[in-house]
Amino acid sequence: MSRTRLRLGLGVTALLAASALLPTPAQAEAVTDYAITLEPAARGAAIDDTMYGVFFEDINRAADGGLYAELVQNRSFEYSTADNSSYTPLTAWTADGTAEVVNDGGRLNERNRNYLSLGAGSSVTNAGYNTGVRVEKGKRYDFSVWARAESGTTLTITLKDAAGTLANVRQVAAKGGWRKYTATFTATRTSNRGRLAVATTAPAALDMVSLFPRETYKNQPNGLRKDLAEKIEALNPGFLRFPGGCLVNTGSMEDYSEASGWQRKRAYQWKDTIGPVEERATNANFWGYNQSYGLGYYEYFRFAEDIGAMPLPVVPALVTGCGQNKAVDDEALLKRHIQDTLDLIEFANGPATSKWGRVRAEMGHSKPFGLTHIGVGNEENLPREFFARFQQFRAAIEAKYPDITVISNSGPDDSGTTFDTAWQLGREGKVDMVDEHYYNSPQWFLQNNDRYDSYDRKGPKVFLGEYASQGNAWKNALSEAAYMTGLERNADVVKLASYAPLLANEDYVQWRPDLIWFNNRASWNSANYEVQKLFMNNTGDRVVPSKATGTPDVSGPITGAVGLSTWATSAAYDDVKVTSADGTALLTDDFSGDASKWTHSGAGSWSVQDGQYVQTDAAAENTMVTAGDPAWKDYDLHVKATKKSGKEGFLIAFGVKDTGNYYWWNLGGWNNTQSAVEQASDGAKSTLLTKAGSIETGRAYDIDIKVRGRQVTLYLDGQEWGSFTDDKPAEPFRQIVTEDARTGELIVKVVNAQDRAARTAVDLGGAKVASSARVTTLAAEQDAVNTETDTPVTPVTSTFRGVAPEFTYTFPANSVTFMRIRQG
Repeated sequence: MSRTRLRLGLGVTALLAASALLPTPAQAEAVTDYAITLEPAARGAAIDDTMYGVFFEDINRAADGGLYAELVQNRSFEYSTADNSSYTPLTAWTADGTAEVVNDGGRLNERNRNYLSLGAGSSVTNAGYNTGVRVEKGKRYDFSVWARAESGTTLTITLKDAAGTLANVRQVAAKGGWRKYTATFTATRTSNRGRLAVATTAPAALDMVSLFPRETYKNQPNGLRKDLAEKIEALNPGFLRFPGGCLVNTGSMEDYSEASGWQRKRAYQWKDTIGPVEERATNANFWGYNQSYGLGYYEYFRFAEDIGAMPLPVVPALVTGCGQNKAVDDEALLKRHIQDTLDLIEFANGPATSKWGRVRAEMGHSKPFGLTHIGVGNEENLPREFFARFQQFRAAIEAKYPDITVISNSGPDDSGTTFDTAWQLGREGKVDMVDEHYYNSPQWFLQNNDRYDSYDRKGPKVFLGEYASQGNAWKNALSEAAYMTGLERNADVVKLASYAPLLANEDYVQWRPDLIWFNNRASWNSANYEVQKLFMNNTGDRVVPSKATGTPDVSGPITGAVGLSTWATSAAYDDVKVTSADGTALLTDDFSGDASKWTHSGAGSWSVQDGQYVQTDAAAENTMVTAGDPAWKDYDLHVKATKKSGKEGFLIAFGVKDTGNYYWWNLGGWNNTQSAVEQASDGAKSTLLTKAGSIETGRAYDIDIKVRGRQVTLYLDGQEWGSFTDDKPAEPFRQIVTEDARTGELIVKVVNAQDRAARTAVDLGGAKVASSARVTTLAAEQDAVNTETDTPVTPVTSTFRGVAPEFTYTFPANSVTFMRIRQG
């Protein structure tokens, strides 16, 4: 069935925009003329129903305190310094009286290691997430606790805030060994600052203290937060990729057991996350907090089914990434993980009579989930070691489940040595699909619309599993929309694509940008979300070939001053020379005097020491100092650089216009594992060239950078390290046309990412069409950002009554416009 079957419902607030993504000539008119010509008789790429999807990773408190509806934080007293150096087993709790977290043989079960010993007449109070436990007047909330009270006790449970009680107090009589006790509250008023308190009249042991809203998404038990789940459902995603991300390929690959020493920093392993919630393991989250695993594989599969999305799990490949970069050499452990993957497929697809199908059925889902795709690994920086293990996973899966598509990946970047090697191995190994990830500047997305035009049509297909343009402003969403037209044009190669990350709790942020933002009381759509929703709900089934005129290239030579910087490193610089192409000295500084020629705009501590310019703070990041004229062009830069201490190497900048726009050669970046040339555009960075390599401490390096026009050549110790030409135009006007087979409509999608309206002649190539079209437009100022209280990027729908085989339409400045035109 077509993915266009649901909701058109998106559009625009048409506002005049301010700054453009491209430089605008002073004499530019307010309207620029374009032409779009369709070739309806030609046959473009078919677009799968699963083209666009979502990627869920537990980052930014996306699970606990987010999509998982549990209102109690640290409900099982399992928080640990292994999760975060500031944590204790009583984090988020306050005690009145005697309360001690115990880890001994009296625990609830082996995998739930800690429990709370509460003295007679004592109580504990939980602070929830954000400002507290959120309750709404008239809504019901289900409380549960596992308790052990050998001599019997009365548990008094209270919901309150600073102003008083939020619901009638509940009392529960508990006696004997471990047993689950329940109660229900109906909130008498609304509060964002609630607290849940449990008091006991006699000594008692408590574990799994829980409070759930009765109203969850689809009212599922152990359910999901309704507003967040519904926003994801409204996207109409074709697939759900889970559970990560860096959660999958970091930490120990051992299990959570006595044999492994109950390791807390483990890769995400699916068997830890199923079964009764009180028996599920806990884990240290890679992003610096604790994962309860209350939201586990069963809930992910169930959620995918509920939103009509294909489930796409990712399993560890026993090669760590995300800065850890270690291949695990343990044949028995590898075989265990391969078997776990086979067991996962049986859990998803096996009959209720099979071992793992029975587990699924006992959890409440006798019908198979219909798993068709599985990813092995995530962003491994050791491509050869990864691929050797990937092949063993694939062989085992194909032998038992030949219909499953097994997905490889190309590392963490859009180019470079790791990327090239991973793709070469994938092509030679005839893999089905390669998962690409990249986060780049808006300019990069405008420049690389044609990225997949040249991909081998007979090679592996592409899963663009993670991408974003490094910001939640409208200019970021505009550039992503422009890029997505290229994804659709190449739908025969790019089979799956998902923006990342999906969710962010505004008070617990490890990564920006994010698609949906929330706190304990509300959630809101980013500008990027509105673009994703528009594309997902109006994808179409086939591309209708079309052409459009372009925008003249207004770029000139690379111009800018020069700079020096460090990142978590102390370094010394000397003998800086900048010479023009004709030999004229533009800057010389041997630091025999002061550093008055340099402007410090970043962090860190700079001073002249023994004839060198030294940045001494080995913890500071982005410590940029600059010198020279932003108008400089066609020059040679020489620097002598020495790393003194720290995690990385040094950064040499050129083409510096201001603090957010420059190029730099990052030598010894990414924990001193690789070097790259990066371009910053409005503060967002894109990688232009990358190679593996590290920088030695105490060694002086001679660095030379030659800038000619838009070509740059880089030399390290007199040897050419690499070169690049930055001459791709950042095209602001992009379009794609698709056809909806169900409705017979043409969907004309136009992105105008500039501050001038685009008056466009549209030639439908003789197609017979109705005289009116449904139009959905998104438009705003480029720097507009949606917040909880203000949503300037909001869809607006309208009807255009001037459709004809040839017609003219003016697309607003800084806009995304979808026109659905009925044929026949």
